Amino acid sequence: MRFLDRLERKAGWLSFPGFLRFYVLFHALVFALQIFRPDIGLLLEFDRTKIMAGEVWRLMTFLFASSGVGGVTPMGALFFFFMVMIAFMMSDALEGAWGVFRTSMFFYAGWMFLIVGNFISPVEFPSSGFLLYGTAFLAFATLFPKVEFRLFFILPVQVRFLAMIQGGIAVLSAILSPGLLPILLLGHLSYLLWAGIPALRGQARVMQSSQRRRSFNAKKLSKEEAFHRCASCGRTEISDSTLEFRIGADGQEYCDDHLPG
Repeated sequence: MRFLDRLERKAGWLSFPGFLRFYVLFHALVFALQIFRPDIGLLLEFDRTKIMAGEVWRLMTFLFASSGVGGVTPMGALFFFFMVMIAFMMSDALEGAWGVFRTSMFFYAGWMFLIVGNFISPVEFPSSGFLLYGTAFLAFATLFPKVEFRLFFILPVQVRFLAMIQGGIAVLSAILSPGLLPILLLGHLSYLLWAGIPALRGQARVMQSSQRRRSFNAKKLSKEEAFHRCASCGRTEISDSTLEFRIGADGQEYCDDHLPG
């Protein structure tokens, strides 16, 4: 993205190394605080009415409000543990692939898109902050599709297949609850701009290059004239360099496989 190159030269100070690391730690902290203050998520989640009334902190805190995950449970704690570990890995991988500035812009854009989505969506989505993880995971799977996770510590599954499942769940959610469509589309827009569309363009260039190569080879072969050609099967020394040719009793040339007796 040339725009990001120009922006980085002018506003490189916007880089936030380890953004995803800090984000997931804040999310885990809020999750843990629910042990002492079960309603803390309600104080942080996105609420259009309260934001317009002056509670502007919700524009940021909704990203790690955890009220929508069902409270603190052993399974929830285990989920957050793995979420933290995976988020750390994705943070390093994305920054290694894109650089710190572009990765920061990816998360900033995702944040802004979620704010817009929450304002225009006719249906409330208390856990919309998790979409930021979702887009990061999809971007990670697009850039590193063959990385393997072990489900239940046993079954190895490439991350691209998990991303396909995640994408399928998002599509199914939009179908079953059309009111979520605006926030789901905007929530995934940063992924499309940073990873999805560039990946499709890259694949298209690979296909075009392969097509040009096949076309070139076909033209090259068509221009080469064979000295020997079997009158029976039509093979030449160009199509099969192992063939040997003989002249038959009728004066025509045959390969060893079809030489008349």
